[in-house]
Amino acid sequence: MSNTLITPEAEAPQEASGAAARTLRAAARRRALITGGGFILLGLYALWAFGLGTKSGIDATFGMTVSGSGPEVGDLDVAARATAIAMAVLCMAAGVARIVLAPDNKLVGRLTAGVFVVAFLVAFLCWAVAGKQMSFAGALQNTMLAATPLILGALAGVIGERSGIVNIAIEGQFLFGAFGAALTASVTDSLWAGLIAGAVAGGLVGLLLAVFAVRYVVEQVVLGVVINLLVAGLTGFLYSQLMRPNADKYNNPDIFQSHAIPLLSDIPVIGPVLFDVNIIVYLMYALVVIVHFALFNTRWGLRARAVGEHPTAADTVGIKVNRTRYLNVSMAGCIAGIGGAFLTIGTVGSFSKDMASGAGYIALAAVIFGRWRPLGAVAAALMFGFFKALATSLQTLQTPIPTEFLTMLPYIVTVFAVAGLVGKVRPPAAANKPYVKG
Repeated sequence: MSNTLITPEAEAPQEASGAAARTLRAAARRRALITGGGFILLGLYALWAFGLGTKSGIDATFGMTVSGSGPEVGDLDVAARATAIAMAVLCMAAGVARIVLAPDNKLVGRLTAGVFVVAFLVAFLCWAVAGKQMSFAGALQNTMLAATPLILGALAGVIGERSGIVNIAIEGQFLFGAFGAALTASVTDSLWAGLIAGAVAGGLVGLLLAVFAVRYVVEQVVLGVVINLLVAGLTGFLYSQLMRPNADKYNNPDIFQSHAIPLLSDIPVIGPVLFDVNIIVYLMYALVVIVHFALFNTRWGLRARAVGEHPTAADTVGIKVNRTRYLNVSMAGCIAGIGGAFLTIGTVGSFSKDMASGAGYIALAAVIFGRWRPLGAVAAALMFGFFKALATSLQTLQTPIPTEFLTMLPYIVTVFAVAGLVGKVRPPAAANKPYVKG
């Protein structure tokens, strides 16, 4: 057997690699300790405020039937104090598990975070609804209404960033899509024409973003903010000068009605929420599947990810980097424009100034929270939509929480989720980096 001589030069890279691995493990342990400790402290707060702060012998009642559709389901009554205490203890257990098990296991870390969020939310709801009744099924229905534009905007953000363009302009695409859909549907008396116009309007904003980001190499984040301000000003001006004085003619569209899918819509609780909706929501379902499949299983998806990760290498194998970015960002704008159309001809039935109300920025946060994957972004958008619907439901219950705080709740959750739960994530390597051939 021959002996292998290990030189000092060969040992150096191994020592450096080992040191780097130890540094990463130490950082993971610190994050797990900080996050787990936070879970434990919040669990103690939930025990004091929600558990011990709720009178004994009082039930919290959650309505499980969607009003006007679906099968009748009995209300769910739970012992508010006991359930809140049990959920607070579960929050603390999740914190302990995070500290003990999560440093070397990302899956356990995500599961403990999910358990903590659900347990803390249940404890809070038991406290807020104690002695009252809240329509939980109605909150789920409102979640879909709030999440549909967020999901469509998040899909647009995923496509853009996977192609190397940061799409801060989702807010503007929402606004212009909502305006175009309402105006066109009012003038033509056709909801389908309005939907197409909304998609085209969003696509035009996407094309504007692509032109300045690709052709003129403008800094993409600043560009997106400027485009949002431009669209907000333009739609606000046209609303004041055209729509408001002639509302019956230019701002009076119909809305898409809900269509129930037989059998599926009869599933208790979730059936009416998911399968008794309008055509834009069904279109959103289809787009989620199509974008996810296409991004990871087609030639188009491979090229899109290539220009977003390593445009120089993509160019060397014959992929037209800038043309791909033009097409993808414009197409993403069309998807966001459909989300904007949902705000008018999908729900409200009219356009109002600045009606997107920051939804584009929440959609962008969903992209980050979902780690630039379509299904992850959808899950994040559903979470944000749920908290927005929850804030609306709690306002009607007249809880001790100030109304202003409830209005802020979706945005607080957005900041907490992105800053506190995402951890260290890596965006596409070439995102926000223009490609200029040498």
